[in-house]
Amino acid sequence: MAIDVIIEDDRWSATGLPALSQRAFNATLDALGLEPSVFEASALGCDDARIQLLNADFRSKDSATNVLSWPSEERGAMVPGEMPVLPAPGPDAELGDIAIAYDTCAREAGEQNKALADHATHLLVHATLHLLGFDHENDPDAALMEGLEVEILGNLGLPDPYKGMSTDGR
Repeated sequence: MAIDVIIEDDRWSATGLPALSQRAFNATLDALGLEPSVFEASALGCDDARIQLLNADFRSKDSATNVLSWPSEERGAMVPGEMPVLPAPGPDAELGDIAIAYDTCAREAGEQNKALADHATHLLVHATLHLLGFDHENDPDAALMEGLEVEILGNLGLPDPYKGMSTDGR
């Protein structure tokens, strides 16, 4: 199985969003000892207007954001900083959905002097971790999630996205 990508904003086509999404999805699952071929997810490559609507509808935040994720089920850890219960392969191996906004991603990549593809890969890894039950709502969970992001991106040959950022990574 794989990550199914729907490109709603054609600017994502030039970035190779389907390949970036599959690479991020596979690397994230591999790093957690999960076989990517038995899981699936979907991703929407959209613009700021669309993600603003989604953010307002699902999070009551009337603003654009870089990436959103909707896990197919609650998988979060019971204790802050601990690993969530990872999904088991089976007939219902759908992890959830991701939306990523071109405008915000391109602006952030420029502000951070990063290639758009590298920044999008980071955000796709981040969102896939959310689908797997990871979060950053408190310091222990944020430390676990960000540590995994750094490891996964390092495995892909990408630098630490949090290096030089504020201590909370946001």
